[in-house]
Amino acid sequence: MPLTFDDLVFRARALPRGGRRAILGIAGSPGAGKSTLAEHLVRELNGTSAPWVAHVPMDGFHLADAELERLGRRDRKGAPDTFDAAGYAALLGRLREETHDDVVYAPGFERVLEQPLAGAIPVPPSARLVVTEGNYLLLDTDAWARVRHRLDEVWFCELPERERVHRLVARHEQFGKSHAEAVAWVSRSDRPNAELVATTRGRADLVVPESALPRVET
Repeated sequence: MPLTFDDLVFRARALPRGGRRAILGIAGSPGAGKSTLAEHLVRELNGTSAPWVAHVPMDGFHLADAELERLGRRDRKGAPDTFDAAGYAALLGRLREETHDDVVYAPGFERVLEQPLAGAIPVPPSARLVVTEGNYLLLDTDAWARVRHRLDEVWFCELPERERVHRLVARHEQFGKSHAEAVAWVSRSDRPNAELVATTRGRADLVVPESALPRVET
């Protein structure tokens, strides 16, 4: 039987065990549906009861544009070395350890500004499951290698290339780029990042096919 979204909900719900907080990672290439899947999962799991699932995206660890300019990486924004990977791994470690008394604050990401926002996402002690998503959760180089060890499971979203690129172009247009600028950015920046992410697919605990992904209107 094909994997369904309901199967994913059931699997995610079973991750916290023995009173311990669990962390689920959702990886995949740019535009593969990671954020949409995470948002739908969190909403479905929390339902109408007291929230027990939190969503902490990797995007909050983008380096600020000013720092990317200083490093000469502004035109490659979104590549692995344009994130604070060590900071992300450290936060995941805190989320695993600080589960009883304190709220852990995570950075968010403002899509309109295209900038990270410090302390934007509170994770309360009551959160038994944290869902995090991003391109490089399965990368095994540099500080990214620490990330995988802090995650109970990592799922890999897989979407046909044509649809994935269509979504990416539409997203860039939504946030201010012209069609030509969006296509150029996808070709110059997103494509090499996607090729790198594709090489990490085999390290995932589960590959999520298009049939199990929530529908996205573009």
